[in-house]
Amino acid sequence: MFDLTPAADRLAGLVRNVTDGDLKAPTPCPDYTVGDLLDHVNGLSVAFTAAALKTPLEGSGTGDAARLPLDFRESVPARLEKLAKAWRSPEAWEGMTRAGGVDLPGEVAGAVALDEIVLHGWDLAKATGQPFEVEEGLLQVVHGFVSSIGPDDRDGSLFGAAVEVSSNAPLLDRVLGLSGRNPEWT
Repeated sequence: MFDLTPAADRLAGLVRNVTDGDLKAPTPCPDYTVGDLLDHVNGLSVAFTAAALKTPLEGSGTGDAARLPLDFRESVPARLEKLAKAWRSPEAWEGMTRAGGVDLPGEVAGAVALDEIVLHGWDLAKATGQPFEVEEGLLQVVHGFVSSIGPDDRDGSLFGAAVEVSSNAPLLDRVLGLSGRNPEWT
């Protein structure tokens, strides 16, 4: 069990700083604009909160800027706060749950939620020119998760093909490479 709050708070701060002019900008996620990415973050916040509460939602949504709430600078951070709070409960980490149409153990769902928050935080920061940092302990958890995904499971639904990064590179860069992201993306 770990606390998602620092990562969720960091992503919430990034969301609050997105300008209207940023919404159509590209992101490191090839199929997403910033607006699409924000809608995805909005949806994953709701889905992983429900997973923590063991009241999973059916279906899985992709990012679509047309569905982004007009008050996203307030509503998405509020949903991220609820997500982090829901995962503070020990019961969230126990037993089975469901997220994005997939059944998984609570402890795995928590790691996936953190992975989503951290990676999409970086995506948003890069796309909008904001600084990005992650606590070392949380980054270690994400590294463990992305390292566990084998090449046969990289069909683009969760991660694309790994991007080669030096073994001496900072841990964040190695995590990004394992997740199919180019740490040098601009």
